[in-house]
Amino acid sequence: MKNILIAEDDNNFGMMLTVFLEMNDFKVTLAQNGEEAPQKIKHQKFDLCILDIMMPLLDGFTVAETISKSFSETPFVFLSAKALKEDQVKGYQLGASDYLIKPFDPKILLLKIKVLFQNKGVFDKNDSHFKIRNFEFEYSKRLLHLGTQKEKLSLKEAELLKLLCEKQGEILTHEEALLKIWKNDDYFSKQSMNVYITKLRKHLQKDTQNSIEIENLHSRGFMLKV
Repeated sequence: MKNILIAEDDNNFGMMLTVFLEMNDFKVTLAQNGEEAPQKIKHQKFDLCILDIMMPLLDGFTVAETISKSFSETPFVFLSAKALKEDQVKGYQLGASDYLIKPFDPKILLLKIKVLFQNKGVFDKNDSHFKIRNFEFEYSKRLLHLGTQKEKLSLKEAELLKLLCEKQGEILTHEEALLKIWKNDDYFSKQSMNVYITKLRKHLQKDTQNSIEIENLHSRGFMLKV
């Protein structure tokens, strides 16, 4: 049973979310302010922290900084009514796995949690290994293998391919890729991302036995289709 910490000062919302996740077979601990959350993390291991941002005593960003510095193996996501782009950028810069804006559908949160745990269980954080038909992709070494051939990817190529692999069959939105890799989503960053997508397509086309496509979904994002 996965152990989740929720840091949320709205008691009604926190209890609702706790009950919902417990009904879906998670063990949940609720911290009702930002100062309480790090204390709980010190005394027990959590598989995921779900953080509100606007909390008394310590805000969610400060709690996230503590997690990143002292408990770096523990992933965290933000659930917040702070919808400004600047807040989302800051959240991802602190290392958040995701940033959901209130109000949100709890079922969407549940699906994101399951994907996060699935990826964390299959791919080691420091040595992620992916198989894409005949390709072997070692994220930590930035190596793309095709038989005996090896290609060294650039850092941004590797980060993009990792995100696409983790979301295979799902849409990797432009915004998510830009905020996680470029840390902003301005015009120039988007043009840079398109260049790296083109480079990845050329790499993947070298598997002539299989059709591996990075599909451009209008203005929404990209999808890795095998």
